[in-house]
Amino acid sequence: MDETFRQAKQIIEKASPLVLKNLNKIKKISYKKGAFNLVTNADKEVEKFLIKEIKSKFPDHSIIAEESGKHKKSKRFIWFIDPIDGTTNFAHGYPCFCISIGFSKDGVIQFGLVKNPLTNELYSAKKNKGAWLNGKRIYVSRNKKLNDSLLATGFPHHTGPLRTKNFEYFKKITLITHGVRRDGAAALDLCYVASGKLDAFWETKLNPWDIAAGMLILKEAGGKVTNFKGIDLNVFERNIVATNGFIHEELLKHLS
Repeated sequence: MDETFRQAKQIIEKASPLVLKNLNKIKKISYKKGAFNLVTNADKEVEKFLIKEIKSKFPDHSIIAEESGKHKKSKRFIWFIDPIDGTTNFAHGYPCFCISIGFSKDGVIQFGLVKNPLTNELYSAKKNKGAWLNGKRIYVSRNKKLNDSLLATGFPHHTGPLRTKNFEYFKKITLITHGVRRDGAAALDLCYVASGKLDAFWETKLNPWDIAAGMLILKEAGGKVTNFKGIDLNVFERNIVATNGFIHEELLKHLS
């Protein structure tokens, strides 16, 4: 597994310049499901590179990618890749986006890598080996009260009851905390909780490539990740509550 992780780290580092090369040079923006769910030529170019690299080194592994879907080979080994998490930010030149790679064996996430090309920050974790930022060990915050905490959330691309409901959560929790940020990049939000920049994050209607890497990084940093019912999260679940652990139950009460 160490060798697979080493190869994955090389791949994500090679992909980082491809993202920056396309920043503020978007040639084409198209839309997936929903009027606001963007995809750019850069997403497709970076994803194509990631898939090519992974297939060349691990031809028998499966890949689940944001733009091109499932590349089925193996049930045991699955890669989850998001070439640019925060595409809307990227398309507008707003500096909050990343590359995310998670890897699972037999249904268990074994390692995760999240790279912020602009800041050159690489968040990483291996199962039972801790979480790291550019080689330095990271941990969650020690805040034990929700009203002393800074949080983040996100909103589904589509309109509907869940989006409306989250505005209610956003308002309620903003009024009782130090604030709630809406950064638009779930993988980075999870890493920010892992490194203590944030104390918690919640969102609905996410996908496995959004959270596979970040949820392991957060857990290895000492945090807690569940669904809205407080049950340990499966990577294929859509709704996530991620905290430093200390404020988890208190936050769940406000999201019930």
